[in-house]
Amino acid sequence: MDATDGPPVLKLGVEDAIAGLALSTEAHWNQTEEDWRVFLHDGVVFGIRDGARLVATAALLPYSGNNAWISMVLVSATHRRRGLATRLVDACLETARKNGLTSWLDATPDGVAVYGPLGFTPTLQLRRLKLVKSAQMATRPPSSATLEALRARDRRATGLDRTALLSAFAQRPGSRIVSANGAIALVRDGRTARHIGPVFADHAAAALALVNAVAQSQERPLLIDAVASQAAFLEGLTASGWTIERPFQRMRFGPATPAAEETPFAVAGPEFG
Repeated sequence: MDATDGPPVLKLGVEDAIAGLALSTEAHWNQTEEDWRVFLHDGVVFGIRDGARLVATAALLPYSGNNAWISMVLVSATHRRRGLATRLVDACLETARKNGLTSWLDATPDGVAVYGPLGFTPTLQLRRLKLVKSAQMATRPPSSATLEALRARDRRATGLDRTALLSAFAQRPGSRIVSANGAIALVRDGRTARHIGPVFADHAAAALALVNAVAQSQERPLLIDAVASQAAFLEGLTASGWTIERPFQRMRFGPATPAAEETPFAVAGPEFG
């Protein structure tokens, strides 16, 4: 796993949450300390240090059904182009292989060029959108929904039991599970913006109406990671003032898993799937 001519790949602990947050903040990502604690507590996070300083990370977050998510692949600007990210992803893949896990990740266009040759297969595409709101009076937010309702819909759409992850999200201060007209979504705080997702609905109009209701009740900037194949939903977001920031390509390493019963309108985030 570890090259002999470089610093060792280490397993990190929950005490490294702040150091991890410093890396994702340097990259201008939206994760919070609580997000890092999910990876460090429920998954395996590999890191490389330069002295006492954490300079690179990659996380493997196991889910049900022999699946796992690879994310938080970060390298400080001072240590890039040294092969650190490749070593850390290799560590994640080796751990997944040893445990019989199919690995998933959401890659940027640059990442696709890296992960494709490693054997990752492209699946669905995502679009990260942002809504920057001007100061206005907040309107009444949509109705609250239960964690169980969200968990059940998430399992139908992903084929995974992500009760632990969704519970951790829902229990944070400021988080809400909201629903209307057959649509349901989770809204939570991020470092610089509130995040909407996952979002499930019976049709695009219901998903869009729920997201618009959430947006009208918020004063902070908002982020959402929409599924690109949900074209009507994506078009409705851009017509409502959301701007596309970047694409992501979902990729799989390992055997295919059973098809989901429905396609979500937005996901929990590229770091969580």
